[in-house]
Amino acid sequence: MGADIKQLRVRIKSVDSTLHLTKAMGLVASSKIRRATDSMNKGKEYASALLETVSLLTAYEECKKTQYMSKRTGDRLCLVVIAGDRGLAGGYNANIFRLLREYPSAKIIPIGKRACERFGEVIEYAENFPYERAREIADGVCRDFKEGKFDKFGIVCSKYNSLMSQEAYVNWLLPLSQNGGEKSSNAVFEPDELTVLDAVIPQYIAGMIISCVKESFACEVAARRVAMDSAGKNAQEMIDRLGLEYNRARQGAITQEITEIVAGSGV
Repeated sequence: MGADIKQLRVRIKSVDSTLHLTKAMGLVASSKIRRATDSMNKGKEYASALLETVSLLTAYEECKKTQYMSKRTGDRLCLVVIAGDRGLAGGYNANIFRLLREYPSAKIIPIGKRACERFGEVIEYAENFPYERAREIADGVCRDFKEGKFDKFGIVCSKYNSLMSQEAYVNWLLPLSQNGGEKSSNAVFEPDELTVLDAVIPQYIAGMIISCVKESFACEVAARRVAMDSAGKNAQEMIDRLGLEYNRARQGAITQEITEIVAGSGV
């Protein structure tokens, strides 16, 4: 009985330590959510402006001559993969890598510590990912696409639906498609629409990468907050259950001691 009490005491202490850790990580995630979502919204606004410009340009017949709109029959893929910087975020990282299994032969450009570690690349953190690096990736992607080194380019990232819901998806960017944009009678492009489109695509790709990184980081923080809240509730429930078991064990031990004393005094 004494061994059971000691074991329960050790387990309660261990779970209580875990509870303090999950609370601390939950508070850190909570403190980052506001900043992460603000940054995500700004990134979406920037990406939306770029997409609007590209959609406007691709509506012109002249722009169909660009290599960025050429339809290709091959299946060579290049994917930027954005995963988290840390674990303990529920299924956030697992969902990204599960989706990636559908593209086993793709060339991978990882962003985020977990993705870089998985593919043996130099670690690039998603939390403070710089635009300069996004532009460097975009320039390389555009160059390789025009040289025919791959047929399709996309970003494996996470979509922020709400604090409780995030989903992994692929944002396909190249080749460009005509997304129902309409020509503008007020827009004047110098020297011509095709030249402007070819010049703006690297900036468009870089902007989309940055926007996806910011949204994915917001998803990571939100997923960690939810996971830590859930883990904290489970830990507290376990402590309560172990506490009941501990009290019963102590009560049983005390009762046994009293019984032994009473029985001994009767002898």
